[in-house]
Amino acid sequence: MRSRKLTCASIKFIVVLLSQSVHSQLQVGFYGSSCSLAEFIVKDEVRNSFIRDQGVAAGLVRLHFHDCFVRGCDASVLIDSTPSNKAEKDSPANNPTTCKGVVSCADIVAFAARDSVELEGSAMMFLLEEEMGFTQEEMVTLSGAHTIGRSHCTSFSNRLYNFNGTTGQDPSLDPMYASRLKQQCPQGNTNPNLVVPMDPSSPAITDAGYFTNILANRGLFTSDKTLMTNAATANQVNQNARSTMLWRSKFAAAMVKMGQLDVLTGNGGEIRSNCGVINS
Repeated sequence: MRSRKLTCASIKFIVVLLSQSVHSQLQVGFYGSSCSLAEFIVKDEVRNSFIRDQGVAAGLVRLHFHDCFVRGCDASVLIDSTPSNKAEKDSPANNPTTCKGVVSCADIVAFAARDSVELEGSAMMFLLEEEMGFTQEEMVTLSGAHTIGRSHCTSFSNRLYNFNGTTGQDPSLDPMYASRLKQQCPQGNTNPNLVVPMDPSSPAITDAGYFTNILANRGLFTSDKTLMTNAATANQVNQNARSTMLWRSKFAAAMVKMGQLDVLTGNGGEIRSNCGVINS
């Protein structure tokens, strides 16, 4: 819970106002002249949050992923609270003091995700969406983001205690790994905040550990082992496991491509004065 609050707080340190249309297209260094400190401020805030809680990095990458794959990269994932439930994204954060009316919420999300990966030591779920324009290899590459972060026990406990409606565990799961998970996630435990690292060997390092874990039958989720049921995806898992540098290079390219999904530019976009509310 604390990690998620830090994640959302890290996103909101620059909230901006722009009443006129945004006349721009996607380009590297777009804020170089209009707000030259923007990316440095984002990176500094992410670094400070990472020092307090390393789980922030995985949260920011996941936030960017879910923002882009649902109606494009528009930071809509930050919108909305209800009168009865204050969203964690509305946690107290830094005030909007820098470059008002210049930096978009979507770019802040993208910058934060990029800097999180760098802090973890480099440059999702397996969801092949052809209409998104991603190849199978790119989606396998993106699934490697599970090399950092944590998972709730409830997300995989069915593999430990009630696999396919039986009383046993998933036979494809490494027995020693399964035993360790059972110690961390006891049967019948109802604590919704109980979590384990997705890559126990290097939980705070962006490396190829996710893929080597899959090859050793230590993939945490059912979707992880599914990658080995197809010859093409299994081959990609093997390639990535052999070279962290190769995977990092492909991951960086896939993240850039993901960050370009249906981005609103020109008159189609707006820079929200409050990232949680659409401009009126």
